[in-house]
Amino acid sequence: MSIKISETLIFECETGNYHTFCPISCVAWLYQKIEDSFFLVVGTKTCGYFLQNALGVMIFAEPRYAMAELEEGDISAQLNDYQELKRLCLQIKKDRNPSVIIWIGTCTTEIIKMDLEGMAPKLEIEIEIPIVVARANGLDYAFTQGEDTVLAAMVHRCPNQENLITNKQKIKENKSKKTLSSFIETGEKIDISIKNSVNKIPLVLFGSLPSMVASQLSLELKHQSINVSGWLPAQRYIDLPVLSNQVYVCGVNPFLSRTATTLMRRRKCKLIGAPFPIGPDGTRAWIEEICYVFGLQTQGLEQKEQKIWENLKNYLDLVRGKSVFFMGDNLLEISLARFLIRCGMIVYEIGIPYMDKRYQAAELTLLQATCKKMCIPMPRIVEKPDNYNQIQRMRELQPDLAITGMAHANPLEARGINTKWSVEFTFAQIHGFANAKDVLELITRPLRRNNNLENLGWTNLVKKG
Repeated sequence: MSIKISETLIFECETGNYHTFCPISCVAWLYQKIEDSFFLVVGTKTCGYFLQNALGVMIFAEPRYAMAELEEGDISAQLNDYQELKRLCLQIKKDRNPSVIIWIGTCTTEIIKMDLEGMAPKLEIEIEIPIVVARANGLDYAFTQGEDTVLAAMVHRCPNQENLITNKQKIKENKSKKTLSSFIETGEKIDISIKNSVNKIPLVLFGSLPSMVASQLSLELKHQSINVSGWLPAQRYIDLPVLSNQVYVCGVNPFLSRTATTLMRRRKCKLIGAPFPIGPDGTRAWIEEICYVFGLQTQGLEQKEQKIWENLKNYLDLVRGKSVFFMGDNLLEISLARFLIRCGMIVYEIGIPYMDKRYQAAELTLLQATCKKMCIPMPRIVEKPDNYNQIQRMRELQPDLAITGMAHANPLEARGINTKWSVEFTFAQIHGFANAKDVLELITRPLRRNNNLENLGWTNLVKKG
């Protein structure tokens, strides 16, 4: 079988199985991001085992998540689901008193048709704590889509402009505890500040990032005279951003297509279709697109990007001319491939579990432009790849590195192919100018390991064709 690499982007779709974590794993990073939240996963013992094994290192710190285990009585409808969930939520309120409880529905709740959406509004009134329902179950394509589901559910809870003014006045009144006359003066100041802020174009960024990375991206936009009015999710539930038909929104991750659709359809927000801020090239393109929509000229972006590339010279010398094969796992593949091509690598194939071509249109355009700029053959993009077929293609292509899920890493290493777990890119800080080094640090680690072994006189594993 001979494999040819086309000069144009080729889209294919196979019928392979999904080899990925369960999307309920999004609890791992979201409960840390939303500091006043509590996540309640409603599922079976299997879900509990997964959470305990995947996140068990944090259990002893009494994390803000828990399991509501479904037993035979629940599945056969012999028990009252509402009363059981009410008991658990009251216990959570007593122990933690969170600002919001987020129910994560699993596969089992889908199969037995458990009406979480119907129970939540009634229970919310009884316990006086907002309850958000998100169906982040294993029926999705990739584990990162769990975050997409949660954020899409939270979009409905974001305030509009009228609610924001009322809430700000109430908060100011409670905190100031001043006389009536002084409160009237404060209220006038609030109205004036809100009126002034309306003249500025509101921009909301969506996607869960570490606070430091989010601050870096906000600062980059501030240097271009753009003020970020809010993030989804916010660090605190009570600080959710205002959404309306006057608000522009822009994503920072390629797996948030459901959130983008909800923002446009339900809240009538205006989506900025930009590449994602991964790598110096992606970050620059992301900022430029936002500035273009706002009618602003960018300041010093080209020089900043060039400086970052100069700082990455040692890494670039190591990866230039090397080949990489993406098996597909976390939906970050297109953005990572584009960045690695810009670094001088050759990407044979980009496997991806699912791709929304509308949401990633700008990223695909930048990928094509990057390939032409670097004079590198354009990769084939395979949606829902069949791993057996991928192995056959890898045997013939013999890439220098395969970015794959954890399940395939050891078998590939045994066949002499260097691997890197794709899940590491999900948890690493890879966004913005400053974090491009971290991406290449992960990419070059197996390559540097082999170089070190060779220097010590060790030979690589025997490659089995």
